[in-house]
Amino acid sequence: MKLSAVETAAMIVLMVEGDEVLNSDLAKQHGIKLTPKHRANLNELKLVETRPHGRTMTHVLTDRGWARLADEFREGVAASPGATGGALRSLASGVARFMERTDHRLGDLFEPERPVEAAERPEATEALGGVESRVRGAYTELAREPGGWVSLTDLRRRLSEVPRDVMDDALRSLNRQPDVVMVPEDNQKALRAEDREAALVISDQHKHYLAIGVR
Repeated sequence: MKLSAVETAAMIVLMVEGDEVLNSDLAKQHGIKLTPKHRANLNELKLVETRPHGRTMTHVLTDRGWARLADEFREGVAASPGATGGALRSLASGVARFMERTDHRLGDLFEPERPVEAAERPEATEALGGVESRVRGAYTELAREPGGWVSLTDLRRRLSEVPRDVMDDALRSLNRQPDVVMVPEDNQKALRAEDREAALVISDQHKHYLAIGVR
């Protein structure tokens, strides 16, 4: 089903925010009036999940919503006529070309920032850097060649003594570095239970493989 310009615009805002957004904020901060008809269509297509929040409601992009936006970017987003709509279509086309060229996903580009409080602690930063170095070392031992894919299952097994939350923080930090790429398994039916458990969730997308040394 074709999306309207309003529905596409709302999904793009949810994508950029990477988190739940109040319905009132969509209107006040972004100028998007999501009518009950628009909301019902996005909910029925399972592209957006809506929850009550006091006197208003919140919206969040689903996995299917992320995938649909990626398709829209490749095929041409629905946008209002005029200069703004034209600029949006051009930007979406450029993002689609970048994803195709680098094998990145939308979730890689619009990952929410980590809380400032955690980043401000010197001891946390020092510890995180140490774990990142260990991940790089383990990757080198496991990869068949620089830039080769290594499953997070094997990586976590090699560094099993590192607490899960610490490992996740290190992987998220690495994912923002230019020589690192993380991707999901294309064939979801091939995943074992341990692969699903080892996955790292970034922007509602489960990542299963890591490559370092990518240029």
